[in-house]
Amino acid sequence: MASRRVQTKMAMRSKLHLLRTLTNSKSVKKNSIILDAFLYIIKLRLQLEAIQREYQQLLNHVQELKVEKLIGTRFLVKVTCKKGKDVLVSILEAFEDMKLIVVQARVTSRYFFGMEAIVEAGNEDTLDVRALTRALQMAIQKQSFENLK
Repeated sequence: MASRRVQTKMAMRSKLHLLRTLTNSKSVKKNSIILDAFLYIIKLRLQLEAIQREYQQLLNHVQELKVEKLIGTRFLVKVTCKKGKDVLVSILEAFEDMKLIVVQARVTSRYFFGMEAIVEAGNEDTLDVRALTRALQMAIQKQSFENLK
């Protein structure tokens, strides 16, 4: 019976020592170590909430649209925005309306929507960077508005 009590005490001391080490507590009393651990957990929780708020704010504000003229009738299109239900569909419809052919595309939608594509116009006179940028902005805004409904 006494042996069991000694083992329990040793296990408790070992756990308190581990808790003290993990929380960088300078206390030696059991109650103080537990209080330091509690405060440490609260501090970690507040840090996590701050990171989550920052991440959400980043997702809500990420929006980039860049169109560059390449050689001939080709354009490089880069889009980064908040994930939406059919963002890709809206962009592809805008390409189709402007009679553009997607030569190459890379899309991601893990944390946000991202697309990098090379598109080609059938006629060099009909399209410029500003017109393509405006059409894509409208497609993205239209999609954002539809997601709010």
